[in-house]
Amino acid sequence: MGKNAGTRGFPGHVDRGAEPFVVNINAITRANINFRTALWTGDHLQLTLMCIGAGEEIGLEMHPDVDQFLCVQEGGGYVTMGNNQRRLACRSCLRENCAILIPAGTWHNVINSGKKPLKLYSIYAPPQHPRGTVHITREMAEEGEHPTPCV
Repeated sequence: MGKNAGTRGFPGHVDRGAEPFVVNINAITRANINFRTALWTGDHLQLTLMCIGAGEEIGLEMHPDVDQFLCVQEGGGYVTMGNNQRRLACRSCLRENCAILIPAGTWHNVINSGKKPLKLYSIYAPPQHPRGTVHITREMAEEGEHPTPCV
């Protein structure tokens, strides 16, 4: 189940591609119930929405050539980051309106330690996922992609 594994939560959702696009990011992020939804994919960056269930996580990953910006819109948890996957020197609590900036090559994980879904949006530069990607669950994301590079 790769790119378009479903559109639960966004009937008729279409990744707008490189067309100009205006959206209420807070409202659409809070409405998203998919683990990952690519909302807009351009040539140089991508906007995705994420919903991480209570007690769940994104999973430890590293993007060697992609900078990432995340912003929490709802829920809470924490982020771990570091240059070595076995030693994540940075750990910070997350709550609504927290922003996370992750330089390319940094190992990171976002964990929902709360009792309700953690909703956030992520901007990748350059794009990380195929245009139109929808992963209803983390398991679908892992089936469709290999989030951790073979290094």
